Amino acid sequence: MSLEIAKIRRDFQILDQIVNDEPLVYLDSAATTQKPKQVLDVMRRYYEQDNANVHRGVHTLAERATADYEASRDKARAFLNAGSRKEILFTRGTTTGLNWVAKFAEQLLQPGDEVVISIMEHHSNIIPWQQAVAKTGAVLKFVYLKDGELDMADLEAKITNQTKFVSITHVSNVLGVINPVKEIGQIAHRHGAIMVVDGAQSAPHMQIDVVDLDCDFFTLSGHKMAGPTGIGVLYGKADLLNQMNPIEFGGEMIDFVYEQTATWKELPWKFEAGTPNIAGSIGLGAAIDYLTEIGLADIHQHEQDLINYVMPKLREIDGLTIYGPVDNTRRGGVIAFNIDGLHPHDVATALDMEGVAVRAGHHCAQPLINYLGVPATARASFYLYNTFADCDKLVEAIKLTKEFFKHGTI
Repeated sequence: MSLEIAKIRRDFQILDQIVNDEPLVYLDSAATTQKPKQVLDVMRRYYEQDNANVHRGVHTLAERATADYEASRDKARAFLNAGSRKEILFTRGTTTGLNWVAKFAEQLLQPGDEVVISIMEHHSNIIPWQQAVAKTGAVLKFVYLKDGELDMADLEAKITNQTKFVSITHVSNVLGVINPVKEIGQIAHRHGAIMVVDGAQSAPHMQIDVVDLDCDFFTLSGHKMAGPTGIGVLYGKADLLNQMNPIEFGGEMIDFVYEQTATWKELPWKFEAGTPNIAGSIGLGAAIDYLTEIGLADIHQHEQDLINYVMPKLREIDGLTIYGPVDNTRRGGVIAFNIDGLHPHDVATALDMEGVAVRAGHHCAQPLINYLGVPATARASFYLYNTFADCDKLVEAIKLTKEFFKHGTI
């Protein structure tokens, strides 16, 4: 079923504006998505009608706030098809979730053990592992690429019986490639390794079933899925979460505190110290409601339709290099590209003058950019509110940008 794009776009008032005398074409959703009125209204209502701390009061406002906060946990559980609400931890976002898992790895890793990641990872899925192996004497191994995708032969060779953690992005924020994380998890588990999935770029765009994937950990960020900033989810299998030490202490995560010792609450509150991001959590729940009502399968198909429409037009532009898989069915709604002779920052600035918002830089993936042998790339990324007209405008703006830098005029 196709999306009702006109109806959807009315929910995102920010899209209805003029930028540099041109209608805004927002193609930077891989960095952060826009928020629908439904999410903003829910958060505003919390602050105007229910603002109170959670879990700590018996008065009416506290009980209403707590009910809404915990209801969002149930929505996240259903969204990921987790087995239990105890396996859903609220975080500040994917970066926090990956850091928590890497700190857990420090409990388990021994000298000579291995952690396997890929060269396409976001810095949030590299630096925590660098820190973990530096502290434990373990070894960090990288899987490289073949034809713009993960080299599965290299991955199978890199994962050994010494491998304790495998941490892979589900969808690359640069290449757009959809990695076969279920298959990778099966390989990891055959060697007794723990499988971690960075879902920041997949959870907003496709149906996720952590039971089917059989991953041990899965992370997501609310702001990349039409929700607020500063909130995310770490899913973890309960037996592993029970082994994990808390990262922060105090406030709501305690059970009993004595003069010299303390005990912790059960899952999931064991990891949620202090006053949480209540409004953010409630907003995330509203975003989950919004995406679920539209349908993740339909959102994914819409993005596939956009990619299939725009890719042939982009490939016809002389001097344009596109990174990532050739097969569009193996790509999410992310297109990183360069124009011969032009710096990506200049390209992004010129596109902005045409009202087209794209990202330019290393996209928090410097090892990948170095591996590709370029200083940076421009990146267009699509979401449920983008249209075929947006695709046409992107193509037109790129052609005008080439013309401008060639002749100095448009």
